[in-house]
Amino acid sequence: MTGPTGVGKSAFSVELAELLGGEIIGADAFQIYSGLPILTAQPRATLTRRVPHHLIGVLDPGESCNAARFAAMARQCIGDIQSQGKVPVLTGGTGLYIKALTHGLADLPPVDPELRQTISNMEPLEALARLREADVDAPDQIDSRNPVRVRRALEIVLSTGKPFSESRDTWKSDGGEFDGILLTRDRIELRKRIEENVDAMFDEGVIEEVRKAGEVGPGASRAIGFREIQDLLAGKTTAHACRGDILTSTRRYAKRQLTWFRHQFHFPVLDLTATPASPMECALRLVGRAAA
Repeated sequence: MTGPTGVGKSAFSVELAELLGGEIIGADAFQIYSGLPILTAQPRATLTRRVPHHLIGVLDPGESCNAARFAAMARQCIGDIQSQGKVPVLTGGTGLYIKALTHGLADLPPVDPELRQTISNMEPLEALARLREADVDAPDQIDSRNPVRVRRALEIVLSTGKPFSESRDTWKSDGGEFDGILLTRDRIELRKRIEENVDAMFDEGVIEEVRKAGEVGPGASRAIGFREIQDLLAGKTTAHACRGDILTSTRRYAKRQLTWFRHQFHFPVLDLTATPASPMECALRLVGRAAA
């Protein structure tokens, strides 16, 4: 089950897992790290006590994680859960992680060390400009503000000689062994929920959380709000501006997520705004299960 940030995946997945007799596997590139539960909106204890959760807060924030590592960890969790006669419920908003698990990773050519070194020496803006020159559509398919993603996309385009979309769309399977649901909400309702979540994050002490975390690795540091709050702590911005920047980034992220999900997956859509009375019944039908 996936959907944009703020849609309500955590609570919904717990209720679904309870009905299915399942356990939850997190599929979020930032919730997988420990030490930043408020910033990364990890499921609250009231939810994790109801259903076992896996791959939430399991990596040190100094570690690196990618889609391949996540897929390997998730498959181990799936096997463990199924061996107990339970149903794995994959839940999260990192589309690439989910697709790496459901479809396998694309077969790409071996890394050219010289090319990688050349690209790694580029300034972020230079790498982005080179990527746009090599494949005009590629920057719109990734987080173009993330230098790591930009450099990797450029490496793939230059190595394969093909548009980035072709390499990204070359997966090993069709994902048929997985049933999926894409949760959505009305745009205005989703924007309101995101704003409420950002306000709650500050009320719950996210500034102190980031202060205590100190410097973290390149993976955890990309969580929305981490750099903005670090700037606030360093006196480079105001609390009002920090909140505004995080809110804007979160809304943009939700929009990118929806675009990616709709392009990459063919999961049935469950609009939680349009079906407020019985969304769980709809979910059970979508995954081909009947309520017990």
